[in-house]
Amino acid sequence: SLQSPSGTYTLKTLLDELAHLRKSILDTTRTIRMLARTEAYTVNVSNLITIAGVSTVVAMILLTEIITVDRFQSLDHLACFVGLVPGESSSGDERTMTGMTERKNRYLRWVLTESAWVAIRNDESLALAFNTLSRRMPKNQAIVRIARKLLNRVHFVLKHQQPCIVLKAA
Repeated sequence: SLQSPSGTYTLKTLLDELAHLRKSILDTTRTIRMLARTEAYTVNVSNLITIAGVSTVVAMILLTEIITVDRFQSLDHLACFVGLVPGESSSGDERTMTGMTERKNRYLRWVLTESAWVAIRNDESLALAFNTLSRRMPKNQAIVRIARKLLNRVHFVLKHQQPCIVLKAA
């Protein structure tokens, strides 16, 4: 056999590290889920998980990063905080749109974008919107628009303290 002792040792070390990381992720996820069941979070979490693509962990990330939706004057201000707005470069009378803004809460934007990929598999209206957008732009740009729609739902649920109800098309 062509196995070397150093290669075997390296593989064993990497597998041990993988096992440790998996246990750490499991412990962290359990802690987040326990925290979600506390009085401070339980109502908002149960309302947020009614949104397609939002799990308990995602709901807790949203709640701990946004803190309170009342600190934002409008949905646009929240979208700006998250970074789901177009960027702009202006000089005098000239305005140029630069794509997505660089000013953002990187973690929230990433979480909402990843949740949007899940949401389009579970929500007919978001899937239809994604397919329509995908005909005129690349899919990675279309999913950002879906993430903005998810943020709209998050804002509504937190503002009105009620579950998300999406009506099905007849």
